[in-house]
Amino acid sequence: MDRERRLAGHTVLIEDGRITALARQGRVAIPEGATLIDGTGRYLIPGLAEMHAHIPSSREGVEAMERVLFLYAANGVTTARGMLGDPAHLELRARAARGEIISPRIYTSGPSFNGNSTPDPETARALVVSQLEAGYDFLKLHPGLSREVFDAIVEAADEVGIPFAGHVSADVGLDPTLAARQASIDHLNAYIEALAGFGDGFDTQDAGFFGYGMIDDVDYDLIPELARRTAEAGVWNAPTLSFIEHIYDAFSPAEMAARPEIRYMPQRTVEGWVRRKEMTQSSPSFSREKADEYIALRRELVRALHEAGAGILLASDAPQLWNVPGFSLQHEMRLMAEAGLTPYQILETGTKNPARYFGTDEWGMIREGAIADLVLLEADPLADIANTAQLAGVVLRGRWLSKEEIEARLEGIVSEVRG
Repeated sequence: MDRERRLAGHTVLIEDGRITALARQGRVAIPEGATLIDGTGRYLIPGLAEMHAHIPSSREGVEAMERVLFLYAANGVTTARGMLGDPAHLELRARAARGEIISPRIYTSGPSFNGNSTPDPETARALVVSQLEAGYDFLKLHPGLSREVFDAIVEAADEVGIPFAGHVSADVGLDPTLAARQASIDHLNAYIEALAGFGDGFDTQDAGFFGYGMIDDVDYDLIPELARRTAEAGVWNAPTLSFIEHIYDAFSPAEMAARPEIRYMPQRTVEGWVRRKEMTQSSPSFSREKADEYIALRRELVRALHEAGAGILLASDAPQLWNVPGFSLQHEMRLMAEAGLTPYQILETGTKNPARYFGTDEWGMIREGAIADLVLLEADPLADIANTAQLAGVVLRGRWLSKEEIEARLEGIVSEVRG
């Protein structure tokens, strides 16, 4: 992943969780007793990052949390940015780091900053400090923040050195968010609001779900300028195309419920997803033409941001609205391809881009000295990004998970959630 290329006929040696050698076959001394994994005809890529992940809360229990984390790992997700933290996630993060559970590396926010949790600047400043002291990796912003409260969060976060990421509140808007250098903007709706000309304090009822209601007012000519300013600000975007498209696309709920990965989710969850899509598309405000234009706009924003040099992160918002953890990244990557990104560019969003986002060179690439987070594939992902679904196995910080082991554990999850 230093550039678009394939290195054929190479051996990768992993010791104590790190890559200690990478060279042409026959030039690496294999230690006695090493586990040998045949990569002939296969393709090795860095582990993927899900950059808008959700982990069940403590209310749902440890088993539910561990089950979701395994689903991520089973799909080659070796890093997860948890976007709605819970005190229990701090212990999960530690257990994952110690290798006690099969889980991606976890970066977690604390509980969200929103209009209810942070009604005034004093509360906001206190929460910033308390979340830093608790050990959370970053702050999660949700809608409902006043401009005054947002400014207090930014000031306090910058003072103590903790990043903040997530949504853009209606009373804040895109420009102040870029000026504050928010670590990431998630879901793209802030761009749609800006393109539609809605300023501070606009009626949020007009916005609809993630900006759908504004599509008729969008000024497409502003897209290049917003993309350029985003790149200049150094603000990343987590588009979550699949999260939104699964609500507005033309697939019926029955078709979506028949997807193979749906069996790993509880039936009541799937029933809720069916109702949500039916409710959305039966609304008087819904039209197929408008939904298609909305989907096309979101894809155009991804393409424009990428072309402007703004950072894009692979993110699906699993497990929400048809996004089964891990599996949902396949849908996300397919939609990014339909938006115009090449397979290599898409792989960047899930490997070295997340590492850059977190300011590390410890993972995200295959090189000597890096942590061994890897995915072995049966087919070439540079030929077709869909080939990232053809797993032969996953290396999770040096631990080999074969396809057979993964599939056996997945069958156990079906028994757990479906009885």
